[in-house]
Amino acid sequence: MRTDPLSFLNTELDSLKQQGLFRKLRVLEGEAAAHATFDHKSVVNLSSNNYLGLTTHPKLKQAALDAVSKYGVGSGSVRTISGTLEMHMELERRLAAFKHVEAVVVFQSGFAANAGTVAAVLTKEDVVISDELNHASIIDGCRLSRAGIKVFPHKDVDAARKILKELPATQRKLLITDGVFSMEGDLGPLPELCSLAEEYGAIMMVDDAHASGVFGSNGSGTVDHFRCHGRVDIQVGTLSKAVGVLGGYVAGSRTLIDFLYHRARPFLFSTSHPPAVTAACLAALDVLETEPQWIEKLWDNTRFFKAGLERLGFNTGLSESPITPVIVGEAATAAKMSDTLFEHGVFAQSIGFPTVARDKARLRTIVAATHTREDLQYALDMFGKVGRELGVIQ
Repeated sequence: MRTDPLSFLNTELDSLKQQGLFRKLRVLEGEAAAHATFDHKSVVNLSSNNYLGLTTHPKLKQAALDAVSKYGVGSGSVRTISGTLEMHMELERRLAAFKHVEAVVVFQSGFAANAGTVAAVLTKEDVVISDELNHASIIDGCRLSRAGIKVFPHKDVDAARKILKELPATQRKLLITDGVFSMEGDLGPLPELCSLAEEYGAIMMVDDAHASGVFGSNGSGTVDHFRCHGRVDIQVGTLSKAVGVLGGYVAGSRTLIDFLYHRARPFLFSTSHPPAVTAACLAALDVLETEPQWIEKLWDNTRFFKAGLERLGFNTGLSESPITPVIVGEAATAAKMSDTLFEHGVFAQSIGFPTVARDKARLRTIVAATHTREDLQYALDMFGKVGRELGVIQ
């Protein structure tokens, strides 16, 4: 009998279970709403990136249905062969105007946008200067490019300066940060990093996935929030979080986008967005531009929930966004707290190593515009109850 060549994976899985890092997938039944049903249980959903509740907005749903009726369910090809629809071009034009840049290219995911862009723009002769907590897709893009990688401590501008100062003036450099860090909820020091990039002739790049639809005018991101227009060479955004649909995009100069059309491998070798997805993204931009109440409600709910967690005595780190970590320390404690909260009707997923440091395991909570005050107060009550039972708070 043939020996299973993948049997070593059982050892790895056993190790995850012993560390409290093995998690089963929660199965969503129905809409990705603020109050949703997972695994046959109705819960307050604090684990979704659906910041504005647009996944269920009537305008997006109708736009998707209309597109299916007119164009069918798929595009049939990659963009560079026969898979570019006029609505793909319209979405890129609309996003460019939204981001105040010359041009945009849309990718199938935010991960593909980050990884594909870094890998396309850089070579093994170049170097990346990256915040230690930057998203995994940035890290993978750096590896694919084969460029040198220099990592600076989280938000440590002086450390980034020291790295840049020691590099040859003629070497191509990419300075990169998240706009909003996905596990901490804090903002990157974008103005200061822009100044560094300008001083040392580096390409400035920001991953604005968790800022899109949340920060800036109509949710246009941290570049607008910090008034750094014209100072960021490459902006990455997402269509999968606050926009409520699917995909990612890169915003910048016409030259950059034309280059990515020809060299970004995820763009070249992946079938383009289905018509329904593209139409829904366009409808989401309409909503962002005409219905500001969703962003206002998001921030009202965020302030209420953060204040409640802090009154209860939880460690929420340095969050400045609707992403609020509840840091508990050990992965097993975080997993136990998450499971117990779920039993009490609150879904707040636990996060452990290697996504975060071993002693910084947490429950990652995200408030949405569509949560009611009753939802959030109930969640706070359960956080208090379970936190005290497990000794996380007094």
